[in-house]
Amino acid sequence: MLVVMKHGASETEVRTVVDEIEKLGYEARPMPGKQRTTVGLMGNDGDVDAARIQGLSGVLEVIPVTKPYKQVSREWRDSDTVVELGNGVRFGGEEINIIAGPCAVEGAEDILDIAHQLKEAGATVLRGGAFKPRTSPYSWQGLGEDGLKMLARAREATGMAIVTEALDPDGVDLVAQYADIIQIGARNMQNYPVLRRAGRSNTPVLLKRGMSATINELLLAAEYILAEGNQDVILCERGVRSFDTHTRNLLDLTAIPVVKSLSHLPIIADPSHGTGIRDKVIPMARAAVAAGADGLMVEVHANPPEARSDGAQSLYPDQFQELMDQIPVIAKAIGREVQLPAS
Repeated sequence: MLVVMKHGASETEVRTVVDEIEKLGYEARPMPGKQRTTVGLMGNDGDVDAARIQGLSGVLEVIPVTKPYKQVSREWRDSDTVVELGNGVRFGGEEINIIAGPCAVEGAEDILDIAHQLKEAGATVLRGGAFKPRTSPYSWQGLGEDGLKMLARAREATGMAIVTEALDPDGVDLVAQYADIIQIGARNMQNYPVLRRAGRSNTPVLLKRGMSATINELLLAAEYILAEGNQDVILCERGVRSFDTHTRNLLDLTAIPVVKSLSHLPIIADPSHGTGIRDKVIPMARAAVAAGADGLMVEVHANPPEARSDGAQSLYPDQFQELMDQIPVIAKAIGREVQLPAS
């Protein structure tokens, strides 16, 4: 339930509403806006006696939130959330930002070299896994904290923000010490202890859709993060499993406009995991921007055949440059622009 205060409602009137909600046994969350303040009622699984709140001084209206996810929904907040990073990169506004980098951090010089190339091409955020969740326990699992340190040095050298994945609750805290964005991967989308820990972090979160997750399940996973207090969540469509074997996954581009109609959170697309095939990445990246994605997450490796993870879906640097030459044209056609790295 959402309580909308009248324009010019006093702090005392807002406080009275908060106190009344708490007397009813629920949590109240005031949300000051440019025009008026709203107060969200949290923790209700059923009907609430709205009459006790509607009659309070300063209350304009009480709006029921019908979606199972509350804070994530457009019923709760109609204006788009913009997640802004420390270096000025923005997800959710008019700009489109490109995240790029290798699947995994393989070495200090390698990640630094590719970071310089990616920034030169126009990427604003560097990706790279320090911890790698692999299907086989015998596959390479990443460099761990050493990989985080390498990413941090690449950020220092280029000015790019960095995003990398956390695999467990303690890993969330560790990644937050180094990264600008904590990634929660597809396998962990419904790992609720990880989601709650990320929600208690002050670091923005990139939440990837699970391999078999519905859109409602994705939004409910995001609700776990917002319910803990972290409002800076970026959603990511990265493909779902399908019966067809021509691609690794089925990149569900319909999810982009659907999510935008249901939620105020920004959503980006990952055409690398969404297809699993290098020559399909650029076409699907173009389509994702045209569908309204707030950004792209693309795997790029200096020498994909020698990549220790996901080489088959990684672009060569010259292919990434080709993509970056094309994306601004599509963005302009739909009234948006690609945000460029700071010089």
